[in-house]
Amino acid sequence: MKASVCYKKNDLRTEDLPTPEISDNEVLIKMLACGLCGTDIQKIRGDSVTKPTVLGHEVVGQIVKKGKNINNYQLGDRVITAIHVPCFTCHYCNKGHYTICEQFRTNNIDPGGFAEFIRIPELHLKHLTHKVSDNVTDEEATLIEPIACCLHGLKQADIRPDDSVLIMGVGTIGILHAQLAKIKGANKVIVSDMSEYKLQKALKVGCDYAINITEKDIISEVNQITNGQGVDVIVIAAGVSSLVSDAVNMVRRAGRIIVFSGFDKNKLVTLDASRFFKDEISIIGTYSVTPYEFPEALDLLEKRKLNTDEMITHVFPLDKLSEAIDLSTDPKQSVLKVIIKSEI
Repeated sequence: MKASVCYKKNDLRTEDLPTPEISDNEVLIKMLACGLCGTDIQKIRGDSVTKPTVLGHEVVGQIVKKGKNINNYQLGDRVITAIHVPCFTCHYCNKGHYTICEQFRTNNIDPGGFAEFIRIPELHLKHLTHKVSDNVTDEEATLIEPIACCLHGLKQADIRPDDSVLIMGVGTIGILHAQLAKIKGANKVIVSDMSEYKLQKALKVGCDYAINITEKDIISEVNQITNGQGVDVIVIAAGVSSLVSDAVNMVRRAGRIIVFSGFDKNKLVTLDASRFFKDEISIIGTYSVTPYEFPEALDLLEKRKLNTDEMITHVFPLDKLSEAIDLSTDPKQSVLKVIIKSEI
């Protein structure tokens, strides 16, 4: 089978690999589409994973082979699956912190989504694999995993009716957060970014205010929009650590700051610590997704609650993954969500 293998930093090669074998309790899917995520790009261009490896985790595929003990799925079913699965038995899982589970951080599908065929192990099949209905396209289905991740984060944000929300960074994740915040009842959604193209996309999907931080001071703009009160919820959806200190200066009393992006290790920021005590603000980190957000994410897509047309901008074949990454990371390009397909 064809796969895009990352051998070392920035070294992607399309190669023929053996098609995975499955056990009696597993299925084999043919990759139909796989979203290109910023996390994939960071791993390809960095040193955070052991290489060689096949990445890709926002995957939808069609079942082409199943083990003899599989009764809930049929050949031809389209499914989405997650790359990580918790053990459900450890200290963290017993407390509901599934994304902190050690197995969750290491257990993967085989190989990743940037391959023609993928083996779905038994535990993934049981807890994190879902059939996709006919009214959801392959391209749209790749958004189910990032939607579920955003739902996990917003659950901790506890958005209440009439809350104001600021999304800092409006890539795919930021625009999903903005749409979901509206669905959760936010009455005022503000977005900020350096890209005018992405800000205009955010306005098209229903955001109320867009701040181009290359042209305006974000703190002054937020103060003006909120009459000096600050925003109830801030979602940091860009990997710039200084945004944390900016957020502390903009969040309303008793407000919540959700950190939904990874920062470089040992990156230090300076905060006004007095706000934690006297204003009861909270900073909450959120990582990945639990098994329990996927059904809601799928339901939102099936019921057409989210505008995906404005988000998916480019589709590349599997053997053009390097070109897709170059386009996706070029600030001069008008690009948002890039999808990789095994066949075009």
